[in-house]
Amino acid sequence: MAYSVPGLAIEAIGLHKRYGSTVALDGFDLAVPEGTVCGLLGPNGAGKTTAVRIFATLLRLDEGVARVAGLDVASQAREVRFRIGLTGQNDAVDEILTGRQNLETFGRLFHLSPRAARRRADELLERFGLADVARKQVKTYSGGMRRRLDLSASFILAPRVLFLDEPTTGQDPRNRNEVWDAIRSFVTEGTTVLLTTHYLDEADQLADQISVIDRGRVIADGTPEELKARVGGSQVDVVVSMEALPVAALALERVCGSVTVDDDRRRITGPAHEPVPTLEAALRALDDVGVVAEDVALRRPTLDEVFLSLTGEAVAA
Repeated sequence: MAYSVPGLAIEAIGLHKRYGSTVALDGFDLAVPEGTVCGLLGPNGAGKTTAVRIFATLLRLDEGVARVAGLDVASQAREVRFRIGLTGQNDAVDEILTGRQNLETFGRLFHLSPRAARRRADELLERFGLADVARKQVKTYSGGMRRRLDLSASFILAPRVLFLDEPTTGQDPRNRNEVWDAIRSFVTEGTTVLLTTHYLDEADQLADQISVIDRGRVIADGTPEELKARVGGSQVDVVVSMEALPVAALALERVCGSVTVDDDRRRITGPAHEPVPTLEAALRALDDVGVVAEDVALRRPTLDEVFLSLTGEAVAA
């Protein structure tokens, strides 16, 4: 028997889930401390949504143990549901009702009194920047407003654990930032968040830890910086004219040992094990062959590069 670990809000030990001959989860393990954000990243079909649905008691696992807030999702599903919030990839709000009516309805479904449901609706509408449109039908809302309303419904009972499955898909940058701010505020108050997303900058901004899942199991986990360090240290990027690209690549290869060339962006990238000396040497090497760089940068690997290195796939938008 696997015992619950104190201080963990979400636990998975050897989860397996199959759909006929298709293996969705194949020994999936996860441990998320209380009051943190865990980003769950992976290619399409890797098992992210399946894992979320199991944690949210919407899907039964075949093998293994899953716990949320210390409760077993298989044997204590009802108790789990009163401690979680879930925002899926599609809005769950009623477009005929107003924003306030939607939240009051959710409140009543969670057995709040009419007065308590109204009070909670007002709090959430204010918090998510929807107070000004509270009395308007949801069908008149923009996509960003609908998404924020859907997210606010997940907080009717101030959940201990919140599952966000692609919460900002299709949102413009301003709306995404508003959702990010709301997530941060609730985490500050103690809510634990499991976030699946295709936006790696979103995971980089929000996640305390990241687990990369591929073919139904976690293949890497750690903080964003720890995962970036696995790909390599700092890198030097140089942009030159198309005509100078071959000569510049050879010059930088002598400095860095190896380089990659992006013809479309006219960019040459090489490892910088000693960042500042490597940058200085790269500039001298270009000068020696008569190449003037249009842009030079010293940077860390991105999560996109981590994802590609670990899974062999680019991020699906």
